[in-house]
Amino acid sequence: MILKKLMATFGGLALAASPALAQKFPDLAPTPPMGWNSWNHHGCNIDETLIRRTADAMVANGMRDAGYVYVNIDDCWQGERDRDGFIQADPVRFPSGMKALADYVHARGLKFGLYSDAGAKTCGGRPGSRGHEYQDALQYARWGVDYLKYDWCNTGAGPDQRNPREAYATMRDALYRAGRPVVFSICEWGDNKPWEWAQNVGHLWRTTGDITNCWSCQVSHGSWSSLGVLEILDKQVALRKAAGPGHWNDPDMMEVGNLPSLSENRSHFALWAMLAAPLIAGTDIVGMKPEIAKILTNPRIVAIDQDALGIQGFPWFKTPEVEIWARPLSGDRWAVAILNRTSTARSHAIDWKAEPLADDHSQRSANLGGRTMRIVDAWTGAVRGDTAAELKVTLAPRDTAIFILEPSS
Repeated sequence: MILKKLMATFGGLALAASPALAQKFPDLAPTPPMGWNSWNHHGCNIDETLIRRTADAMVANGMRDAGYVYVNIDDCWQGERDRDGFIQADPVRFPSGMKALADYVHARGLKFGLYSDAGAKTCGGRPGSRGHEYQDALQYARWGVDYLKYDWCNTGAGPDQRNPREAYATMRDALYRAGRPVVFSICEWGDNKPWEWAQNVGHLWRTTGDITNCWSCQVSHGSWSSLGVLEILDKQVALRKAAGPGHWNDPDMMEVGNLPSLSENRSHFALWAMLAAPLIAGTDIVGMKPEIAKILTNPRIVAIDQDALGIQGFPWFKTPEVEIWARPLSGDRWAVAILNRTSTARSHAIDWKAEPLADDHSQRSANLGGRTMRIVDAWTGAVRGDTAAELKVTLAPRDTAIFILEPSS
């Protein structure tokens, strides 16, 4: 009975990947997606009231207008499957159902996202999508889902593990057949090098294990570990060639608002912008402090992240204490971020003539020896002179200064 219903729904198509379906929805992520996800702060402590209040807060605090449009519910929203195998929302946590919640989010000019898993169970032990990919995709379309984060728990181990290319392609095809455009977020933690194969499968792919709310650490959870901001940053350098419009490296959701110091939160945000990373906030939006909202909605740094060229930044200069990251931007501009990795205040000066600014990957060069560029402080919007003179900065512990170089008029 179930198979007959599904075959009728999909025009007689068998429940398997088909060459005709071997594509993701185009034009959905020309710049890195921006939004919010429930996991980093709330974990499984979620319900429909929280999601409604979060959506309202994203409108009130300016996040929506700054570009944060996705309201994404992570693990633990699932209830049981019905008699025909279609996934249902947890009736206690989400008594109004997912369609009503998606309608609420959409009515506020936002988009609605959900989470599932390529295994039979999610990481939180709820029903996963393995063997139900086409049913789940159809259900998401009925509900009005715009974004799917697809995890990799309970997919087997060793020779018994699912093939990730097959598993993610199956869900990609199921989403496409269901007919509603959905941003597809691949979350297999970088274990199978998705940057080498996922450009035609998903719109973004995780490059590492989970982030955690520390500056520099590795926290063991038995069979897996979570990583601090610096550990994840350091793993991105060799991956930049894979990123670009419609296909993004994802160093995981942001811990901005969850880190202990304002400097750490500033640095985290600035560096994710330099990485052309998806900006998915993972803090408590309803109770967010104004200084954190100010960081997340900084228009110049958001614009760096969302730059149309889509070129990921790279470390231009590096010592154990101070790093300078550079990123080519549209309009013949550059972004330059100066990171203090340490717990001690540091000073640094950039001699623009002595340190040529060039990117071998994009073949972009600032050619500063032949011209002068204006320097704009991206945090404040203030002009800091031009490249005819050294740029001198003093950095608080674990802070980052970030600048935009633009052609002088």
